[in-house]
Amino acid sequence: MDTALPRSWQHAVVTGGAGFVGSHLCSALLDSGTAVTCVDDLSTGRPENVAALRGRPGFTFVEADVAEPFEVDRPPDLVLHFASPASPADYLRLPMHTLETGSLGTRNVLALAARAGARFVLASTSEVYGDPQQHPQSERYWGNVNPVGPRSVYDEAKRFAEALTTAHAEAHGTDAGIVRLFNTYGPRMRGHDGRAVPTFVRQALAGEPLTVTGDGRQTRSLCYVDDTVRGVLAAAAHGMRGPVNIGNPTEITMLDLARLVIELCGSSSEIRYIERPTDDPAVRCPDITLARDKLGWEPRVTAEDGLRRTIAWFRDTLRARHR
Repeated sequence: MDTALPRSWQHAVVTGGAGFVGSHLCSALLDSGTAVTCVDDLSTGRPENVAALRGRPGFTFVEADVAEPFEVDRPPDLVLHFASPASPADYLRLPMHTLETGSLGTRNVLALAARAGARFVLASTSEVYGDPQQHPQSERYWGNVNPVGPRSVYDEAKRFAEALTTAHAEAHGTDAGIVRLFNTYGPRMRGHDGRAVPTFVRQALAGEPLTVTGDGRQTRSLCYVDDTVRGVLAAAAHGMRGPVNIGNPTEITMLDLARLVIELCGSSSEIRYIERPTDDPAVRCPDITLARDKLGWEPRVTAEDGLRRTIAWFRDTLRARHR
């Protein structure tokens, strides 16, 4: 990944930094010469995601729940708030923790940024659009969310976090921005986290049936993690408040994704259809006009290339475990 950042930072705090996307952000920032404090309670993040960073100069790990008061060693000039359970398996298992991270956690991390005069970026999600009635989804769309459905603990936590971030910027002058991430995938995902790409890859490599929900015609837009990280850091450097969509506007059905994973894995797996989850969105695709026009950003990695890299990582990880 290109480590040249659009703006230089002295010290960044990354909450949720031992998570999937957070750990890639930590790596990119360190590679650019930025000191990084990774804050994570390890409820869904994994120590192995940052194991290679622990010995590097400038890297500090703080185990803390951001919903509780916490401290860092020195003031940051950049704060990236990525702490939150993000996969259905996690937020359904940790509903109160998810809501508290989005509310109390966002308040605490905003306060940290405000005290330091730092740039703050909230990682929001395409889930704020719910099961969208506008397609593709632009930042002007308010969404179609069930506030009491099973997914609401995540959807509403992020919607509240967006409102709190906006209010903090208005009331206190905090330099705050919002990025809405769409279906990011890549190395360091957990095979059992419930999301489509790691689930399909794990199943295909094991020769198990790929479990496609419903009829498989529902779509998602898959953005490789390196592209997502570039987009987040571009939004941080620009200073825009947002929200801004960061995602890949190329849609794929879940059935076609399953077939592509089987092909790229060279697997003999079959496809098995299972019940579709409640409130599962029928379509999901970002309008990235704002990101293109304001940030000069768009994804570079194709689905096939990104999936090949992801599959290779899963294979290497499986081999290492069986040595």
